[in-house]
Amino acid sequence: MTTTHHPLAVLGGGLGGLLLARVLHVHGIPAAVFDLEPGPEARTQGGMLDIHHDSGQPALAAAGLTEGFRAIVHPGGQALRLLGPDATVHLAEPDDDTGGRPEVDRGDLRDLLLGSLPAGTVHWGRKAVAVEPLGGGRHRVAFADGSAITTDLLVGADGAWSKVRPLLSAARPAYTGVSFVEADLHDAARRHPGAAALVGGGMFMALGDGRGFLGHLESDGSIHVYAALRTGEDWPPATGPAGAAALRDAALAAFTGWADPLRALIADADDELTLRRIHALPVGHRWERVPGVTLLGDAAHLMSPFAGEGANLAMQDGAELALALAARPDDPEAALHAYEQDMFARAEASAAESAASLELMFGPDPVAGLLEVFTGAR
Repeated sequence: MTTTHHPLAVLGGGLGGLLLARVLHVHGIPAAVFDLEPGPEARTQGGMLDIHHDSGQPALAAAGLTEGFRAIVHPGGQALRLLGPDATVHLAEPDDDTGGRPEVDRGDLRDLLLGSLPAGTVHWGRKAVAVEPLGGGRHRVAFADGSAITTDLLVGADGAWSKVRPLLSAARPAYTGVSFVEADLHDAARRHPGAAALVGGGMFMALGDGRGFLGHLESDGSIHVYAALRTGEDWPPATGPAGAAALRDAALAAFTGWADPLRALIADADDELTLRRIHALPVGHRWERVPGVTLLGDAAHLMSPFAGEGANLAMQDGAELALALAARPDDPEAALHAYEQDMFARAEASAAESAASLELMFGPDPVAGLLEVFTGAR
């Protein structure tokens, strides 16, 4: 087995891990990033992200990437439409370019970060299978390909089911009671004009009775949509070899009585549908300082997506951790302590907001509640 040593190793090549590596690079600190995917083009990176003026955007500024970020902003992406189950439009706000949360494609943002790193920073095809302390703050990580590394500082940026988290905390993500059925409608303006007119140019929500559709027009002209519902983890029942068709049928059945144009977002979706359970760590998740290791992003504070904070917090974590390490080059433990205390506080506030938003959006009168939130925020 080949074992190499890296002074600073990051598990996970998502937005938070890459942002951390980039800001460290800006300050002359090398980092090695290890990601389980075989390469940067292994899979699509998901839908649109709204990058917040008080978290994600300052993180990108710390990385020296503000200009590159502005170049990938999706024009019109901050438009908003809110509908009820009968497809009545209760709110339709255009994107007047004054909002503080411009939209970008997650894949474009990841490419921007990858392109800002020195060649060889990211080690692809490295799926961590074991992480163990060696004493003195050093750790060893073994990978599925038979290789291993040791490191003086290990950062777990490896998502919801982090391999690093157990070194710090016994907490595990719990099911929130909400499941998504994910779908895409490609080339919407030409192939799905009804859906394109329904969704509009930006963010789209149709909510009621513990269910809803959440969607967005993507930068490539497709519509990415989630049919969301409050349900047990046993939904839908086991479907056997006809799983793909059965999932579509189950999703449509869950929206019986909803307006046909809304149901068509699932009925007419291209490709197979994907079932996603929404999990979260406890609000206020934290740990005692353990030498030589820390977490960022979902590994540290997985929360539901209903406040739009996940990617922004991950990038803010990466930037703040890098800046703390750069400010204390001779005392990394003090840097980790300072980073964690600030991160715990902001993550708790965002996790509480996300949990409250879940209750609002899947509660008894979500349209009225959201109208109050949106109109009050202007």
